Amino acid sequence: MTTRETTGEARAVAGLLLAAGGGRRLGGRPKALLPHRGRPLVEHAVRMLREGGCATVHVVLGAQAGDVRARASLPDCVLVDNPDWEQGMGSSLRAGLDSLAGTGARAALVSLVDQPGIGPEAVARVLAAYEDEESLASAAYDGVRGHPVLFGAAHWAGIAATATGDRGARAYLKEHRTALALVECGDVAQPFDIDAEADLAHLE
Repeated sequence: MTTRETTGEARAVAGLLLAAGGGRRLGGRPKALLPHRGRPLVEHAVRMLREGGCATVHVVLGAQAGDVRARASLPDCVLVDNPDWEQGMGSSLRAGLDSLAGTGARAALVSLVDQPGIGPEAVARVLAAYEDEESLASAAYDGVRGHPVLFGAAHWAGIAATATGDRGARAYLKEHRTALALVECGDVAQPFDIDAEADLAHLE
């Protein structure tokens, strides 16, 4: 780990994990509680953010949030309830960015709970793209934009204003594509989603 990654600059970037999904195509099982390596998937996702260099992690919960709080061990995380989680990922992104306001964070590194193939190496690469509150960076897989994504605080209001449904920050990133730094991670991570029953084969 470099000096920069252990100093205040890295600490200025908060991990933001979106973990509110209800798993509609998985029989209504919350994605945060899917078993992976003997523990709830949300624990794995938080660990990847921390091992990648995020000292602070905010976790947005939605479906069966009470059960997630009771069954998952998430010490030192800031747990954010999104009562509007059924409206889609955009509402969780807005709730997460709102929770970071006033914390001193200068950027958010956003990850999704249902992408266990994205580990600390990809997190660290995208985190290293942080320079200041104007930073805008994303992991890429064979040149195609994916997660995690880093949003400098200067972009938060614009992202929140356009994050609707399941589109998240897609519209904002498209509008600001010339400012977006793509960080290739295809050699260290796999960006598959756990969306349907067949995808459960990726879990251990």
